[in-house]
Amino acid sequence: MPGRLLVLSNGHGEDLIALRVLQALHRRRPELEIAVLPLVGEGVAFAAAEAAGVLRRIGPRRQLPSGGFSNQSLRGLLADLGAGVLGLSWRQWRLVRRWGRCGDPVLAVGDLLPLLLAWGSGAPYGFIGTPKSDYTWASGPGTAGLAALYHRCKGSEWDPWEWALMATRRCRLVAMRDALTARGLRRHGVEALAPGNPMMDGLQAEPLPPILQGRRRLLLLGGSRMPEALGNLRRLLEALARLSAAEPLLVLAPCGSRPSPEEWAPLLQRLGFEPLPGPPPAQAAAAWQRGSVLLLVGPGRFAAWAGCAELGLAAAGTATEQLVGLGVPALSLPGPGPQFKLGFAQRQSRLLGGSVAVCRTPQALAQGLAHLLLDPQHRAALGRIGARRMGPPGGSEALARLLEQRLLQPAAGPGGMMG
Repeated sequence: MPGRLLVLSNGHGEDLIALRVLQALHRRRPELEIAVLPLVGEGVAFAAAEAAGVLRRIGPRRQLPSGGFSNQSLRGLLADLGAGVLGLSWRQWRLVRRWGRCGDPVLAVGDLLPLLLAWGSGAPYGFIGTPKSDYTWASGPGTAGLAALYHRCKGSEWDPWEWALMATRRCRLVAMRDALTARGLRRHGVEALAPGNPMMDGLQAEPLPPILQGRRRLLLLGGSRMPEALGNLRRLLEALARLSAAEPLLVLAPCGSRPSPEEWAPLLQRLGFEPLPGPPPAQAAAAWQRGSVLLLVGPGRFAAWAGCAELGLAAAGTATEQLVGLGVPALSLPGPGPQFKLGFAQRQSRLLGGSVAVCRTPQALAQGLAHLLLDPQHRAALGRIGARRMGPPGGSEALARLLEQRLLQPAAGPGGMMG
């Protein structure tokens, strides 16, 4: 049995999904040596697991100007080219090829780039396809455009060259985020599975302290890519200021390592918030007040706070999907990008069945928020849609078991055959 596994992931959301699966795999196979090559960014999501000895990050990596979204704009592509993305990709390719010559397996998490690298390694590989879902064209708002027609003609959001890479003999596991997408791939000869969505694992809400009871509860998500995240947060908070709320509001603002509480401070001060003295409640790092709005900043508090909210104000990718998967609908406000642009937001809304409503202007967001706060039945209906689209927790353990059985064991049959 191989004692090593190389994991390729290409984005912050993909890193988080890979991390959950690898933690589950480590519990099953603690002796397995897991190496992670983040293809986009520094892979900071893996830092704590690396410190705990679960895995190690290897290879060349760099934070690119586009944040991994160079395919969404010419400006982002040119910025990445100027930052040396071609040289970076070449060095990553060479590392994967060297790994493959040893015959140890490779796991790709994401879309075409890690899948192509895994295939090019020459080693056995598995694939967890995270960003694409047939829900984006099969149902939901905005499924009558040219992109939806293109995917409908193919019968899958994945493309023919991706089907080919998933169906090779060396590909021993193909896992999709939902059963609808897996079924579409099976029609094209890819024995894809949908064992569960790791994005919904590890989200255990903590009860809010009594001092915060009696307030309407919103979750604020601006994303994790700087400096875009600060711009997203500013626009969301400016839209919130247009709301004429009769009740006091609690705005829970979980974040990652960036933006830090120190980076929040100038933004909130410019928007008229004042810091509250004393220790902040709910294990927040900082508490700010503006009129009847209390805002808590909490690095690493997403899992604890997400399930406490009634609604989300969102300009983020993975975190928004997780939020609506918990049954909490959201309103989004696209910006200049590079990630959370109008096209990205609309695709996300289609993926999630309209449980995230795309607002074109701050005024539209404030109006939508006021409507949903007054309509608990509509909120509940949207929440049920989001929960169905994302699926129940448990996907990490299921995927770890499949990896152990199919990728970490010598395979006797065709790699693309999953049954």
